[in-house]
Amino acid sequence: MRSWMSLSVGLVFIACGPPGPSVVPGPAPERASLAPVEAPQPNGYESPGGMWVPRQLAEHAGTLKQLGLELDPAALSDPMQYPLGAVVSLGGCSASFVSPQGLIVTNHHCVTGALQYSSSPKENLIANGYLARTRADEKSNGPSARVYVTQAFTDVTAKVREGLDKLKDAKARHDAVENRQKALIAECEKKENVRCEIAENLGGGEFLLIEKLEIRDVRLVYAPHKGVGVFGGETDNWRWPRHTGDFSFLRAYVGPDGKPADYSDKNVPFKPRMHLKLPSKALGAGDLVFVAGYPGRTYRLYTAEETAEAVEWFYPKRIELFKEYLAELEKISKDDEEVTLKATPISRGLSNALTYTQGSLEGLTKGGALSTRSARDKQLGEWIAADAARAAKYGDVLKELTVIFEQRKASRDVDFALWEVLRLSAMLDAAVDIVRMAEERPKKDADREPEYQQRNWKPLEQGMVSLSKRYSRKLDAGLLKLALKRVARLPDSKDKQRLLSAFLGKAAATPEAIEVAVDKILAATQLEDEKNRVALLTKGTLAQMKFSRDPMIRAAVLLRPMIAEMEAREDARLGSFLMLRPKYVTALSEMTPGPVAPDANGTLRVTFGTVRGYAPKPDAKVYAPFTTIEEMVAKATGKDPFDAPAKVLELAKAKKFGSYADKTLGTLPLNFLADLDITGGNSGSPTLNARGELVGLAFDGNYEAMASDWLFMPPITRSIQVDARYMLWVMDAVDGADHLLTEMGQKPEL
Repeated sequence: MRSWMSLSVGLVFIACGPPGPSVVPGPAPERASLAPVEAPQPNGYESPGGMWVPRQLAEHAGTLKQLGLELDPAALSDPMQYPLGAVVSLGGCSASFVSPQGLIVTNHHCVTGALQYSSSPKENLIANGYLARTRADEKSNGPSARVYVTQAFTDVTAKVREGLDKLKDAKARHDAVENRQKALIAECEKKENVRCEIAENLGGGEFLLIEKLEIRDVRLVYAPHKGVGVFGGETDNWRWPRHTGDFSFLRAYVGPDGKPADYSDKNVPFKPRMHLKLPSKALGAGDLVFVAGYPGRTYRLYTAEETAEAVEWFYPKRIELFKEYLAELEKISKDDEEVTLKATPISRGLSNALTYTQGSLEGLTKGGALSTRSARDKQLGEWIAADAARAAKYGDVLKELTVIFEQRKASRDVDFALWEVLRLSAMLDAAVDIVRMAEERPKKDADREPEYQQRNWKPLEQGMVSLSKRYSRKLDAGLLKLALKRVARLPDSKDKQRLLSAFLGKAAATPEAIEVAVDKILAATQLEDEKNRVALLTKGTLAQMKFSRDPMIRAAVLLRPMIAEMEAREDARLGSFLMLRPKYVTALSEMTPGPVAPDANGTLRVTFGTVRGYAPKPDAKVYAPFTTIEEMVAKATGKDPFDAPAKVLELAKAKKFGSYADKTLGTLPLNFLADLDITGGNSGSPTLNARGELVGLAFDGNYEAMASDWLFMPPITRSIQVDARYMLWVMDAVDGADHLLTEMGQKPEL
């Protein structure tokens, strides 16, 4: 969906926001008021945080060498060199190549959709896992699955921003930037087999053209049993100590000519330029580690007002939403295995987001992040006013931003409600895309909305096809009914009535009427048929849409004016931000000089630190940085979410660990902590040692530091990784994935 799905403050409703790049000189990382006992660190190093753009790593060469880096620091500054050249994006999670034959490792929770795609009540891969014994057994993840391999970066800031200050109308300014971006992308994609995007930073202060190889044939190779992959479930989510084997494997395929191609049994494994090596040295406390991946979104350069809006409105509203939807999913799925399979990816995502949001809200209030941000803006205002030249340069930037934030409040509740209705019903989402394509297709490609340009027609069509695997009328009906009931609880307004009448006509919005209306719409719509969906998307006309008797198409047509109005409001806000937000951040930079990592925005970043425990409270005992298999065995109950496979328990009790055991610990490590700076989108990122070897996979953070998307808290911000030794042991001793170990350069021994 377009930018209207996000708040004007940039808080997106989904896991990852729009991407954006680049090095930004700016203020030193904020520090929270929390001051718990530090875990001892012999070298005296304290991580400052930072999701660094690769080329910024050159500025940290001295620190990295002091911490034990054995690579040339220049290698970490070049995304085309080892090890960064092996790191890829899955379009929401990170991953990395680990063999010359396109084998990819990522988190187990990042392949839930792939497991669901190939599951059935008779073969529940989500629960039981899967291991392809041969290449022929590797299962397609569906037409929408992607692997993105970054190939080039080009700074296009000057081309995008030229003359923007002369455009006084905010909407015109937004449109000018959008048109320039479309032209640059079109020129970039004249190259064969590339997918290009323009990532913006600082609200439009800098722009980077990113060229990627887009691999369209992605297959499931191996995922362990859920008793390994999601051990602890939501009970342990965002918590430490942790004992989860959150790893899985995919494989990238291309055509026989080596070029990206749609799925075919004639395709062959992709041969990456490089792949990660397994560790040649045991990992221990205090060791240097770094994570490379594609973090989604942070808000460290946002204003105090934006932070307050998150605390006072957005996060509380989001928590209420997630709780209601999780309860509805549980009710819908009860005693229905097929619906449970299709609901699992949704419920896991919502559960994770709920815990994250609750922790973030707590950190922003009790943790002191909001007060820290308020003090920073107060200081900035005083700093600007204290100097005539600065006052002339930055003017009333804080007041001008306040005006935009206040304007947003007038429409934010109905915007949220409209987003919710559109997002939670898969069938309505499909109908909106069909109507939009009918509207955009007659235009010249350069004049189309970016999402509906010809470069996106095939992905949209593939989305219509893959919908068949995840759609359930029972599930869709339950979610749409709840969304409309939530709209009905809003204060009366013209927009509320417009939204409800698209489904109810003139009927009163009672719970009973909503139940009946949604059931009738889904029973009568022809969009449940895949061929009809594809035909309407690819050939439907605007006239067909306007006179359609399909109730879901009619609802989309009736909602179209509301969507257009919301898009126009958001475009105008973004146009205003193009001039104001860069000014705000530049002022911060001048007030507090020194390099800082820009906010995460979906582009390749590197964070570094050390293996290190923490104390959850000032008077608490410091957590050890490693967990062990004995601790996991002690937690195993045989019931979800602590239902470890019998073979894991048997081998653990017999202490059959081979060389995977850690000599210092005297046993097999499972998970470890590091003071690394990660966020959503980093899931599946490789955690690398001083030699650039794969020692683990980042999969979570700790509850005490969930507000770290707003500011990094050195004493308590920790990333949680699955230890590569546990991953290899499960593959070797438990599941017998000897062929994969051999492919990765590891000799099976158990």
